[in-house]
Amino acid sequence: MYVGRFAPSPSGPLHIGSLVAALASYLDARAARGKWLVRIEDLDTPRVAAHADQLILSQLAALGMHWDEPPWYQSQRSAAYQAAFDQLSAQARIYPCGCSRREIADAVISEHGRLPDGERPYRGTCRTGLPKGKAAKSWRFVVKNDTTSFIDRWCGLQHQCVATQVGDFILRRSDGIWAYQLAVVVDDAAQGITHIVRGQDLLSSTARQHQLAHALGLIPPSVMHVPLVFDERGLKLSKQNGAQALQTAQPLQTLKQAWAYLQLGELQASDLEGFWSGATERWAQRYSLG
Repeated sequence: MYVGRFAPSPSGPLHIGSLVAALASYLDARAARGKWLVRIEDLDTPRVAAHADQLILSQLAALGMHWDEPPWYQSQRSAAYQAAFDQLSAQARIYPCGCSRREIADAVISEHGRLPDGERPYRGTCRTGLPKGKAAKSWRFVVKNDTTSFIDRWCGLQHQCVATQVGDFILRRSDGIWAYQLAVVVDDAAQGITHIVRGQDLLSSTARQHQLAHALGLIPPSVMHVPLVFDERGLKLSKQNGAQALQTAQPLQTLKQAWAYLQLGELQASDLEGFWSGATERWAQRYSLG
């Protein structure tokens, strides 16, 4: 059975950009007659806003988006992440790292003369052991020096050499907070997720997650990365960039606004039932899984 999910971070209410991803994931699950789950990604505790999880759930419900199982909270999953961490440690795929962000940036500038857009590749400074006098600031995953390839259902064939473009990446911080990359792989497997639909800002994370999944003996889910929403300054719409909370007093209008970003043509609907029926049918026609 198809099992999809929407996994918001409770750092604030949903905005139109996050709704586009939620809408696409919901339609994909409903078009496939599968399950749609909600997972609250509340690991980064300093960024968690009080009661934001309940606000997000109420926004989804007001728009007619109903999850099929009780929501999961990553803050309650530490034992599962520790078990995966121990499994990788037994394979000698984890090491402590004492490098700061500034030191990593300086190393990249020294090698390339400038900081690249996006990722700042980590060159494995601590892979053979912590330098004298350094304390661990994080624990990193040893990546393989090969190319990871996968098909994205929206973006097509993708290739990434994680070793050169990202480097060994963090699984856990020294303050005990588990990294997104590890948590998402462990939770997707535990929930039986078969298909991931999310924003294109996470496309570059997919190869990392594939490497982790394979190291843990897991099969990565199918992926689809839908377009992002940008503000008038050309910045990705986000809570950090001041995105306004969704207005749910007029749910049909809000859903139609999000629908427009999915590039599936105008949808005539006069009520929520008509919207969901028409949108699901249109999605199935374009993105049928057979």
